[in-house]
Amino acid sequence: MSKIIREEIFDGQVIRFTLNAPKANVLDSEMMTELQSKLANIGQDVKLLQFIGAGDHFSFGASVPEHTKKNAPEMLRQFHGLFKTMIELTVPTMALVSGQCLGGGMELAIFCNFLFLDETARMGQPEIMLGVFAPPASLILPLKVGQTKADDLLLTGRSMKAEEVMQFGLGAKLFDDQQAMMDGADAWVEKHILPKSASSLRFANRAARTVFNKTLSATLDKLAEIYTTKLMETHDANEGINSFLEKRKPDWKNS
Repeated sequence: MSKIIREEIFDGQVIRFTLNAPKANVLDSEMMTELQSKLANIGQDVKLLQFIGAGDHFSFGASVPEHTKKNAPEMLRQFHGLFKTMIELTVPTMALVSGQCLGGGMELAIFCNFLFLDETARMGQPEIMLGVFAPPASLILPLKVGQTKADDLLLTGRSMKAEEVMQFGLGAKLFDDQQAMMDGADAWVEKHILPKSASSLRFANRAARTVFNKTLSATLDKLAEIYTTKLMETHDANEGINSFLEKRKPDWKNS
């Protein structure tokens, strides 16, 4: 079964990618490889890329087993590669979020230009609970919501309900349920995206995201190096991942 469903809608002007591994839609190596492959052939007439999760949830995040010391370098290379590819494409992006949208799932969603969500949405960066941190979110959140709000999410690991996501300034539109969100997104795209030039949208997106793209492009690799060569050399980072996999409380050594 394909873990990424690629649909062309609005006569191919919009491409919708569905994370297709319910219920969790975990962004594991297989899914990331498939998504990267399907991002490789985006025609010049495409005006918007959409991301949605199959079923009731957007994504529980990246695969925790792939966060282990042995697997983390390849996991980060693949995951960060998705963001670099989308930066290079310059096509505007939209996330349609229902249910749980955590960790790497939230990072994918908040990377997007437009975040639509319904009342079931729950978003958070729980990496600190596992003794690790979230490289893309550590860059994206301060740029989008400011340092104070970013620190709140990144250092507590708490989740936000849909209304708080809107209050934080991350969400663009909030709907009662998933179907209303899908219908609302279609109407919004028809009004605000389809009438415009695909090439002009790409140039405008590149310009609007000058600082955003420069920050991610210049710093993601640096954070990945800190993660793999320093963080994963500590007891607690490994303990956090292992305790989660073993379904027990972590025994922190504070080192």
